[in-house]
Amino acid sequence: MTNADDRLIVAMDVPNALAGLDLAQKLGETVSFYKIGLGMLTGGGLALANELKQDHGKRIFLDMKLFDIGATVEAAVRGLAQFDLDFLTVHGDPHVVRAAKEGAGASDMKILGVTILTSLDRGDLDGAMIKSGEVPDLVVERAGRAFDAGADGIICSPNEAARIRALPESSGKLIVTPGVRPAGTGSNDQKRVSTPKAAIAAGADHIVVGRPVWMAADPRTAALGILAELR
Repeated sequence: MTNADDRLIVAMDVPNALAGLDLAQKLGETVSFYKIGLGMLTGGGLALANELKQDHGKRIFLDMKLFDIGATVEAAVRGLAQFDLDFLTVHGDPHVVRAAKEGAGASDMKILGVTILTSLDRGDLDGAMIKSGEVPDLVVERAGRAFDAGADGIICSPNEAARIRALPESSGKLIVTPGVRPAGTGSNDQKRVSTPKAAIAAGADHIVVGRPVWMAADPRTAALGILAELR
């Protein structure tokens, strides 16, 4: 098992498992925690998750953002729980979270509720007919409801992490923040972003960084720079 700082989760938003293994090889012992998302599911994502976990001792965050009726979510999570993964995302709606916790059973897999995607702003929420209110307020409200439904943690942008950490319900729970960009890098399609240092200072337990690492000419150097900023 690697002794790398697992506060940094590198998002493997690469096309397939072969590219993912290549990235993991380049990063070596620098990175101990990887996020594998929906975009790689058809490219061998589950096989990659198992290989990194079982053969390389890495921690794995499976970012599926599941949403369906309770029985379907429960069945899906029960199937995924057998793979001994660390984190799984579901939408933070209480009925989804409760079903996911049932499916996770006695496994060690943590269920993380997604509040509002970091690529969305108020205009996007209006288009989706989400109730009125400022985005940070809605994120905090959704986080509280997800915690009440049994979520082990939540996903939010760094901008809302401090307010969620201040919730009494957040005691002992995880806060994981995507939308993290090292100083000097672009925000890409994220709309609510912050630096690694600021995200951790705001109360995040883990930060998720993708393109600034895997698109870098030297991913290992990029990861080391982020880790230095965290320290």
